[in-house]
Amino acid sequence: MSDSTPNEGNLPASGPAVGRDEWVARHAERRLMRGGRLGAVEERLRAVPWWAWLILFLAAASLMPAVEASGYVRRVGFDTVIFMLLALGLNVVVGWGGLLDLGYIAFFGVGSYAYAIFDSAKFGYHLPSLVSIPLITLFGALVGLVVGLPSRRLSGDYLAIVTLFFLELFETVVLNGDKIAGHDITGGANGILNVDPLNAFGHSLAVQHNGLFAVSYYYMALAMFAIVFVLLRSLNDSRTGRAWRSLREDSLAAEVMGMPVNRLKLMSFATGAGVAALTGTISTALNASVFPLNFSPVVLITIYAMVILGGSGSQSGVVAGAIVVNVLLQVLQNPGQARVLFYLVLVGGVALAFRLSRRLGILVAATLAFGFAVRAVAGAAHRSWVDGAHGGTAHAVSDWVVVPVRMATWVGPTSYGLLLALVLILTVVRSQAGRIALLVPTIYLAAFVWENVMLPNPGPTRYIVLGLLLIVLMVARPNGLLGERRVEIV
Repeated sequence: MSDSTPNEGNLPASGPAVGRDEWVARHAERRLMRGGRLGAVEERLRAVPWWAWLILFLAAASLMPAVEASGYVRRVGFDTVIFMLLALGLNVVVGWGGLLDLGYIAFFGVGSYAYAIFDSAKFGYHLPSLVSIPLITLFGALVGLVVGLPSRRLSGDYLAIVTLFFLELFETVVLNGDKIAGHDITGGANGILNVDPLNAFGHSLAVQHNGLFAVSYYYMALAMFAIVFVLLRSLNDSRTGRAWRSLREDSLAAEVMGMPVNRLKLMSFATGAGVAALTGTISTALNASVFPLNFSPVVLITIYAMVILGGSGSQSGVVAGAIVVNVLLQVLQNPGQARVLFYLVLVGGVALAFRLSRRLGILVAATLAFGFAVRAVAGAAHRSWVDGAHGGTAHAVSDWVVVPVRMATWVGPTSYGLLLALVLILTVVRSQAGRIALLVPTIYLAAFVWENVMLPNPGPTRYIVLGLLLIVLMVARPNGLLGERRVEIV
């Protein structure tokens, strides 16, 4: 008697198979695939091997210094690769292990300070990079293991509190590390300066070349990224990776099935911490210094935003998220570029929502007329209300948006609060005519807030825009840009 099921011969080669815990997810993924031409294109892209995408990405990234001579752009490219590595490490803990680690950035700091201590003149140690980097990576993994020991039985909010305490402990130690038992270990608030560059066999990689950022560090970081990506990909495809995904979906069910849940948590912590510590060595070698402010909670939030935006659990997704977030934050630093980006997103969002329809034409015409009318009334009341400096490439909107020479302090918070109120009202309005009528002042008020409140304060504006981007994406695509589709039992 055959032990095969009656339908076994009808199953495709990639169909459900005994012993593979992800067959349900594969089946659900087929059901969630798009239809039509877009679905066919997506299916073909998914059929391309991951290593082919990696080679294509590395080839494109390697060409960046050749086509861009700006030292600033090359440095942004290096920082982006650093964030890509950090996002990959955090993805191991959060995306694969399902553990809410709010102390992740501290492991990045452990690697940075360890490299600064063992490769600088502070204590006279000048270890070769081929020795110090592997040792520091292992040390970071060991620290992650130690932090995970008291946390192995915790989950959710309790785990988040413990890891957040570790981050606060790390910041306290490095900030007051100049007075540990009468010795200066971390330099305190002044940090550690004059850190050695990367070196091997008696040769050092120059940090600058002809006064510009040395691309050798960019290629070094890119090579390290490729190695980490491949190693983590192999780990994800292994038995441990499948066990991590089971732990992420339901830790209780994984424990009932006999999986060593506590050991899996420790392995997840250690692996993510090792990647973060490795990244810290490369970053510190280039910066030639390390300071406590380099590891603030803002950096942690930024890395989390990269993982969430790209898609928690997906390696390619978190890499894409790191690229999008870091490039976006850099673009928003320049008022002219930020202004162009804002209006492109605004126009593109409206066009995408209404398509090429009569309602779109009505909305555009009404919004333009409303803006010109408001500006005409404000200019007739007092010329100083419309003579504010737009600057940059704002000539296209200078006759449409009201920008006063000096705005009263109460106008900014009031307009910002009114804009939030209008957006909330839009979510409950059902009629099409009512939505269009309400969208006209909402769009104009958004432009007013952008020109008068957001652009003059580029620091907080960058993170406000990032938060709005995450909200919109989570509504439109809850799994992120390239996130894994998961099966939910309801």
